[in-house]
Amino acid sequence: MSTTTNDISDIKQAANNVNVEKIEENLQDRNLIEEPESLTEKQKTPFIDEETRTDNS
Repeated sequence: MSTTTNDISDIKQAANNVNVEKIEENLQDRNLIEEPESLTEKQKTPFIDEETRTDNS
């Protein structure tokens, strides 16, 4: 089980061992944004059927 003291030392260890080149490489890879795939008609169906709703007048 982890304690606050261990968590702080883990953070310090990670900060001391950071690889700037690897971080830069990872950030450059994130520039490629994929378009979300389109929903099917079934997926576009609202969660609550409009005919069942009671909150609209």
